[in-house]
Amino acid sequence: MGLPQRTVDSFRPGGPLAQAVAEYRPREGQLQMATAVSEVMDSGGMLVVEAGTGVGKTYAYLVPALLSGLRVLVSTATKALQDQLFSRDIPHLLGVLGLSVRVALLKGRSSYLCLYRMEMARQDWRLDERSALLHLARIESWSHATQTGDLSEVDALDEGSPLQPLVTSTRENCLGSRCPQASNCFVNRARREALSADVVVINHHLFFADLNVRESGVAELLPSVHSVIFDEAHQLNEIGVQFLGRQLSTGQLSNLARDLETVTQSVARGLAPWAALAAALQQSAEALVARFPESERLERMDWSVTGARWPDLLQAVVDALVQVESALAVVAEMAPELQMLQTRVAAQMELVQLFLQPAPPDAVRWLEIGRQLRMLQSPLDVSTAMRERVLPDGGGVGGNKSWVFTSATLGHDENLSWMVDSCGLAGARILKVPSPFNYAEQSALYVPKNFPKPGDSQHSFAVAELALQGAQILGGRTLVLTTTLRAMRAIGDALARSLQGRDDLQVLVQGSLPKRELLARFLQSGAQQQGTVLVASATFWEGIDMPGDVLQLLLIDKLPFTPPDDPVQQARSKELESQGKSPFKALHLPQAAVVLRQGAGRLIRRESDRGILVVCDVRLNQMGYGRQLVAALPPMKRLVEAQDFSDALEALTRPSTTVLP
Repeated sequence: MGLPQRTVDSFRPGGPLAQAVAEYRPREGQLQMATAVSEVMDSGGMLVVEAGTGVGKTYAYLVPALLSGLRVLVSTATKALQDQLFSRDIPHLLGVLGLSVRVALLKGRSSYLCLYRMEMARQDWRLDERSALLHLARIESWSHATQTGDLSEVDALDEGSPLQPLVTSTRENCLGSRCPQASNCFVNRARREALSADVVVINHHLFFADLNVRESGVAELLPSVHSVIFDEAHQLNEIGVQFLGRQLSTGQLSNLARDLETVTQSVARGLAPWAALAAALQQSAEALVARFPESERLERMDWSVTGARWPDLLQAVVDALVQVESALAVVAEMAPELQMLQTRVAAQMELVQLFLQPAPPDAVRWLEIGRQLRMLQSPLDVSTAMRERVLPDGGGVGGNKSWVFTSATLGHDENLSWMVDSCGLAGARILKVPSPFNYAEQSALYVPKNFPKPGDSQHSFAVAELALQGAQILGGRTLVLTTTLRAMRAIGDALARSLQGRDDLQVLVQGSLPKRELLARFLQSGAQQQGTVLVASATFWEGIDMPGDVLQLLLIDKLPFTPPDDPVQQARSKELESQGKSPFKALHLPQAAVVLRQGAGRLIRRESDRGILVVCDVRLNQMGYGRQLVAALPPMKRLVEAQDFSDALEALTRPSTTVLP
């Protein structure tokens, strides 16, 4: 019996899924997708599947992948989904299907504890904050019990913790076989398990990073894999662009300065003025950040804003690195740690020299400023790399493999051209599977008429008022998604002022707590007396699941167009103009449609969910392109007047399976 037929049998009424999963219901769309995946696994080639929310796409690709008996690589955009697949979905399906398959989880270096660097951190005299020392003690205690070394197992350690870089390795600072802890290395163990497994779960960051520097083990793994599945494939291009390019950050320079001082104090004390050399390097990195006052900083900045002083600031970094390199050359043979520092210094110097030269014509260069300053240079998209180095026809590692690209949102047209073109997937089979949810009965869309325009100084306050109106009626159950951090803070502050002194409602704002804790508090608020309004941006637009009546009101502050001064978008726009195409129609509009649909997808997660989506942007009603964006959304009932909105909110407070008024 062939794979397609075995896949169909697994999903049929009375089949293994129906017998083992109490909530299982046969879904036509899920079966359609699973059949298509099994067919491409049988014959090879490329399949692009847009599967609407509720289709059950995870099982639709996992069932044929597990039944195939072939080596399969599954890649996701987020570590959260990666962990969910490995820890929950795949083990559950293996039990249901009665299969014995070796499964491995592989992440990047920064996810695994480095035992050697943990020892170095323990000796670091600058690690004197009480909270940091407590976290380090917890990590040390956990390190004796863990089998994987995956730092996600440490609940108290958030991804943004400044302690994490101190207890993990990078490609630059790893000692490799010369490390005294090489035999116990968690990174090496994860790679060995991946190379011997039948199914390996990775993430897009790892895939493209390895494609660029061949360091993580995916390069050795990929030629032996029969099928590659990319879930959350709508993020492939943006992630790939960053990892296929070159980047230099002040964080890298600071880490180098810190390691220089720590290592030399242990193995080369007194042989050079190490503290002064490290301080000079650190100061040169800080001068790069100081070039941009707080008032001028944007998340992405065009390279041209660096100004005339920029080459001098970069040259100061080179001068500091030259001094370090000269000192290390005298002592490097004394210890492998010193040799590794020497290699890192040479690599950093090569990168600084790269950014001192003009950018090549086929690349875009820009700055990102957040906790650190990053200089980036990359191709405009991943299409060339995918065609030439990955997919079958380019002579890369593709061969006769099958490639599956799937997400809930991949484009706004029938050909999914936004995704297909940017990732070089011309010739792929296209499949669009609609959501099984009855959006017209379960949900409603409201675009307030008399509302400040997004550029108006009162816009954020008006969004906060509308969110408060809904939260007061619903007892919380409200999520506000913003397109910028500035709007997020403004809306959060306005809500906090309005709720001051009240104990029936609270506001949570992204950044005030780790993401997992914010989500936990919001999900728990439904069972507590105090309702919650969560205000968030960026990562909360996708990949979070709030089923049931925990979330019933979702507000999006404005249409998610990329800022016009974004340097990457500007470069892509110029490229499209040179081809005689409209950047707005070919790039900005489809991209906004995908992001808007992703955000809206947070609202309805189950057949029984009910809720209201509010888009606080009058352009959706007033501009011609508004119709295309509305068409990209699920077919929700439209609420026209403010009274309609109020009535629909009141209806959500009554237990009912009837349609929203």
